[in-house]
This record gives sequence, structure tokens and C-alpha cells, in this order.
Amino acid sequence: MVKIDPRFQNIMNKYGTKLGANTGSLMDQPSSDKFTQDYETFRQEALHIQDTLYERACNFAHSLIDLAPAKEEVKKEMQDAIDQIHLNITPAAAYTFAILTMFSFILLGLFVFMVTFFFGFTQLLVPFMLVICGVLLFLPLSKFPQHLAQKRRLQASNQMVLCILYTVIYMRHTSNLEHAIKFAGEHVAEPLSLDLRKILWDAETKKYPTVQESLESYLVGWKDHNLAFVESFHLIESSLFEGQEKRRIELLEKSLSVILEGTYDSMLHYAQEVKSPMTMLHMLGVILPILGLIILPLIGSFMGIKWYHIAMLYNLILPFAVFYFGYTMLAKRPIGYAQSDITSLPQFEKLRKFSLKLSKDKEVLIEPKHVAIFLLFVLLMIGFAPVILHFIDPATELFITDNIMLLDYRVLDTGESIGPFGLGATMLSLFIPIGLAFGIGSYFSIRSNKLIKIREETKKLETEFRGAIFQLGNRIGGGMPSEMAFGEVARGLAGTPTGVFLGIVDKNIRSIGMNLQDAIFNEKNGAILTYPSSLIESTMKVLVESSRKGPMVVSRALLSIADYLDKIYKVSERLKDLLSEITSSMKSQVSFLTPLIAGIVVGIGTMITAIISSLGTSLQSATSGSDASVLSGASNIANIFPIDKIIPPFYLQMIVGIYVVQMIIVLTVLANGIENGVDKLNEEYTLGKNLYRGTLLYILIAGVTIFAFNLLALSVGQI
Repeated sequence: MVKIDPRFQNIMNKYGTKLGANTGSLMDQPSSDKFTQDYETFRQEALHIQDTLYERACNFAHSLIDLAPAKEEVKKEMQDAIDQIHLNITPAAAYTFAILTMFSFILLGLFVFMVTFFFGFTQLLVPFMLVICGVLLFLPLSKFPQHLAQKRRLQASNQMVLCILYTVIYMRHTSNLEHAIKFAGEHVAEPLSLDLRKILWDAETKKYPTVQESLESYLVGWKDHNLAFVESFHLIESSLFEGQEKRRIELLEKSLSVILEGTYDSMLHYAQEVKSPMTMLHMLGVILPILGLIILPLIGSFMGIKWYHIAMLYNLILPFAVFYFGYTMLAKRPIGYAQSDITSLPQFEKLRKFSLKLSKDKEVLIEPKHVAIFLLFVLLMIGFAPVILHFIDPATELFITDNIMLLDYRVLDTGESIGPFGLGATMLSLFIPIGLAFGIGSYFSIRSNKLIKIREETKKLETEFRGAIFQLGNRIGGGMPSEMAFGEVARGLAGTPTGVFLGIVDKNIRSIGMNLQDAIFNEKNGAILTYPSSLIESTMKVLVESSRKGPMVVSRALLSIADYLDKIYKVSERLKDLLSEITSSMKSQVSFLTPLIAGIVVGIGTMITAIISSLGTSLQSATSGSDASVLSGASNIANIFPIDKIIPPFYLQMIVGIYVVQMIIVLTVLANGIENGVDKLNEEYTLGKNLYRGTLLYILIAGVTIFAFNLLALSVGQI
């Protein structure tokens, strides 16, 4: 080895760096600092994740007692999940926390039973619910590390097709696996991008002697979850050892075909498997419980069940159970095609806030949570007004008509007031689900409305981009300079997002005098700023880099990328067709069927409650006079409908309304997960939209049926 004089080392380093910066590849240079910095951030997050509440709870439980899983395979599964998500706990700590949580609920239930028994009013339902909650919580808590690992795996799976695409694009241009992984890691989203950084980091820190061995170690973890992804990377590795250029390109194209075919086959089986369970989940978890609400007034009369018992079942246990079983089906979802990541937009945080224009030049940005809290507080105060008014002054009452009262609290012989039974109070209770829906919905709508429009435009651009780069490749291959080809294609696509993008590039070149690279990637005026798409960005980098090697190289690169994108587009459309029946059914349930059925049921339920309360009051009045001994039979009938055991319609509607809002949220999250995988932006957008539409439909149906059926009940009570 030749030794360099130390006097010249600094000079060589200084000018070598400048020379590399000027002549280095565009596909490598911009990503180098960002790549290292992103992985350092990932490392710091992984090292400090032990501060999470879950970890502290597990470690605290483990400090009290050590209860490890009995089966070694369960312990190994938990340890693999913990290692994958970098939790600072042991399988024994997670298992101990689950067991202690379960026994805490069971002991709390026994404590409530003993206290109520001691004071003479034995309570069975609340202790029973607490025991059931404890038993039901054990399974999800004991598998919580696996849940986190599965969620991360689902997020990474959505990026795998693009990962192979970017790797193939780079390897077709330059046969260098390390740089190809770095190129893919820059353009795919987290968490797969962090995995790719980890592969290079392990090679750089000498944990593995080569990048290939580091990659092989990483791929082992995906053999049981996505074999197509592993096989695709193996084909890419094989291309490194091919001496013939034609054979090397064939292997790269084969790797993309393998993951696309594997994706389609996996999604086909998933669509067949998930259809029946989702239908059963909706019928048993949503429709049947809502229909069961019709008989709740009768159950309350006969068994003395209170409204808060029903609320515990419908607003705590049922939504959790529906979401848990739905999520277990969602966790089996295979890989899909990821949406554009627009978090890199410079104005990203600004677009997630509510903008209020005070004047033409003055604008105030308001946090979405502040708007949500304001709406929630105002509407809930209106909804709970009957309870608040009675609490302030028990004698408060307002007659809407001669027979219709606002509050209608009934006073028992013991002096206790129960209610409200008034039609006005029931109608005001509709503001409770409105408050929840508008509060939560406004939060998600403000955060996503502006961003979803940008992404929709970007999606249109990506869809049209296949044809655009095909035209660019043909024009450049025909001898037209790259700079002129942008203008020609832009004029042919005028009025489309692709035409706008190419037009910006052409304008930067002609009007401002930029070169091709600056016209696309300039930090102030670059065309890529208008449409933040990793797919377009990577394609343009290939174009700029290939232009240094001649027009024919550019033409071949663009035509091959157009062919790749066309294959991916066809497979993604076929995936949508496979899932369309399931997702369309769930969407109709969210936006129409569930609110409609719930609205009708709550109207019938309040009518039954009104009739029972009227009958109970009338029969008690009939047997309270001096001739009570004569009417002993009527007295027995009156005891069947004791007024103190009837669930007031105010609380009945409140339970159903909150349940409808919860089901809209749960079904929307599940439908979005089945259709798009992990897509937080689309989830927030659809949540905001569905909460508005579904809840308004429920309020409309429930309001009409409550008013109409209560008038019918009043006429029955007067007979």
C-alpha cells in the first residue's frame, strides 16, 4: 500500500471533496447527508423508546412479580416482536403486565360487589362487567408487542413494491447494490426506509462484512411474511454476477414481476378469506346489538337494568370487541401499493391547521384541536342541558305544549327524582352524538382536507406520468434534446397535472435559463416542489443522470421505467377490484345502513319507553285512591311497570347515538385499512367525512322517528 505524505493529505481531502461534489451522481449525492441523518434520528428514537408509558407499565409490573409465558414458542414470538420494534422490555414483563391488569379488574369487580352487599343494595352487573373486561383485556395485552410489530410490518409491506421498483431502476442504470439500497431508502417512506438504512448501517459498523450479508440477515425476517419480496431481492442480487447486459436486465425485470405477481396472488386469497368474517362481524357486532336495543326498555322494566349498565356494554365493551376482531383480520392483509408521501412538503404543518382570514392580508392559523374542543364543548352543553338544568334547580320545568314537556322528571314516593322523560329532553340529547361527531370530525377534516387535495393531484400526475415519460423517451430517442422534449410533451398534455409539471420545467429552462437539473430540483423554483412525489422525483433523477451519457441512454431508461410503472398500475387496479366488494359494503354500512337502522330503532325504543312510563303512571294513579282494595288486580299490573326501573329515553338515545359514532369510527378505520393498508392521511379524511355524513343521517332519522312515535305514544296514553 502506498503511504501518502501527511502534508498533502489535507489538500487532497479538501479538493477531493469539492471535485466529488461537482462530478458525483445526482442519484447519490443529495441523499448522502440526509440518509445518515435520518438513520441517526432512527437510532435515537430506538434508544429512547423505553420512556413510553407501555414500557414503564411493563417494567413496573415486572418489578412486583415475575410471570413468564409457559410455552417457549410464545416467549420466542414475543421476543422477536420486541426486538423488531426496539422495546426495552422482556417477554416476562409484557406477560406479567397483562396478567396483573386482568386480576386488577377482577379484584375491582369483587370489591364493588362486596361494598354494595355491605350497604344492602347488592350490585351484580357492574362487578360482572369488570370481570369480563379483565378477562377480555388479557389476550390483547399479552400480544401487544406482536400487535406493534404487526402494525410496523403492515406499514413496511405497503412500501415493498416501490422499494423493488426503485432498486431495479437504479440497478438498471448502475449495477451497484449498496447505492441501489441507498437510492430506494431515500424514496420509500418509513418504516421500510429505516430498515434499508439499518442494512447499510450494519455493514458500515462491521456487524456484517458486506452489504449482501447484511441484506440477507434482514430478509430472513420476511420469509414467513412475504416470500415474494425476498425472492425479488435475490434476483436483484443475482444480476450482480451476470456478465451479459441482456441477461442482467432480464433478471431485474423478473424481480419486479415476481413481487407484482406475489402481491396479486396474496391479495386474491385475502379478499376471499376476509369477505365472510367481515359480513359476520357487521351483523353480530353492529346490526344485532342495535336491533337488541328495541327490547331494552322492557328488560329495564322487568330486570331493573340501569342506563349506565347498558352504556358500559354498548359504549365500552362492544366497540372494543368489534375493533379487536376487525383488527385481527386487518393484520392478515398482504402487501399493497403505497400512496404518495407528502409529509416532506415545506408547508406541511401549515396545511394541517385551520386558516381564518381576518382581512385580505391577514390570516390566523388555528390548531385543529382548539376548533374541535370548542365545538365539542358547546354542543355537549346543549345536549346535557336537561340534566344540568335539573341539577341547578330540580323544580325547573317548561311546557312545550299542553301534553309535551321539556324535562318531565318524575318524583317517586321516596322523594327521588328520575328522568328526564320529556320529548324536549330527548330531542336535545341528539346534540350529544352531534357534538362528538362534529368535534372529532372537524379535527380530522381540518388536518386532512388541504393535504388530500394535493395528494389527489399528485396521484393524477403519477397516473398520467406513465404516458408522459413514454413520450419523453420517444422524443429524446428520436434525436430531440431533453430540454426541448419537455416543452413539446407539455404542450401535448396541456390542462392536465402532467402538462403543468412538464410546463414548469420548460418555463424554468426557457425563461429563467436554468439547466435541466435545476429546472426540476431547484429548492426555490423546481417543478418537483409543486407535486411532492417520490416516484416522479426518482424518475427525474434517472433522467438527469442518464442525460450525461447520451440521448439513447435517456430514451432506454425512460421507456423501461414507463413499462415498469404500467405493470404496477395494472396490478394496483386489479387489487382494487379484488377488494371493491368488501370495501363498498363496509362504506355503505358506515354511511347509510348503520345510521338508518339505529335511527329507526331509537325512535321505536323511545316510543316503547314513553308508553310504558305512561302506563305505569296511569296504573299507579288508578290504584292510589280510597278504592285501592277494589283494584288489587290493577295494582299488580302497575307493579309490572315500576317507573323507577324504566330507562329514560334521554339516556337511551344518548347510548345509541354514541354507539353509532363509535361504529362509524371503527368501521371507517377497518375499511381504510383493508383498502389502503396503513394510510393515515386517507384515514383522517374519510373519518371526518363519514362522521359528518353518517351522524347527520342518524340525527335526521332519529329526530323524525322520535318525534312521530312519541306523539303516537302520547295519543295511546290518553286513551
